[in-house]
Amino acid sequence: MSLIPKKGTVYVVDDDEAVRDSLQWLLEGKDYRVRCFESAESFLSRFDPREVACLIADIRMDGMSGMELQDRLIERQSPLPIVFITGHGDVPMAVETMKKGALDFIQKPFNEEHLLPLVERMLERARESFAAQQVVANREALIAKLTSREAQVLERIVAGRLNKQIADDLGISIKTVEAHRANIMEKLNAATVADLLKIALGQAPAKN
Repeated sequence: MSLIPKKGTVYVVDDDEAVRDSLQWLLEGKDYRVRCFESAESFLSRFDPREVACLIADIRMDGMSGMELQDRLIERQSPLPIVFITGHGDVPMAVETMKKGALDFIQKPFNEEHLLPLVERMLERARESFAAQQVVANREALIAKLTSREAQVLERIVAGRLNKQIADDLGISIKTVEAHRANIMEKLNAATVADLLKIALGQAPAKN
């Protein structure tokens, strides 16, 4: 068993067993984790949207096509990067998938020199998307700690309101605003107002 860490997960969706086997052999040989599916329907029911991964899918399949699969992923707001496998006559369709966000397409027969850089580009994009999702998740978890009044105060801090203005807005004393500000800073792990604004606006990960 290889002790080298896996580089990432590559989903392969193709109704041609020979293509699935070929891609699995090639990608596992380069130490990628590969999960193969014989249909788009099977893939949709089993893939993990929380995993850092990418997708290689045939554009023409029995049942749901690759283009339909892409539409379903778009509906789910999935950031999963996609490359399509196409035959010669499928290039116009492949161009259409790229307009919808597919990273690229590879024509049959495909070669290692073209495929592997695409896979790495997709996984790099997946890592970036995952990191961005983590920022949002961390921000939402921190914001959820705030009381409704603290959330109101934070909203006004972000809008640039001064303590006196916030007090007037909410009908509370300046000292109460200051107390809320202190609680907000503590709950959001913010050392400075700049940190607070970055967290509130989703521009920085939560600090430990």
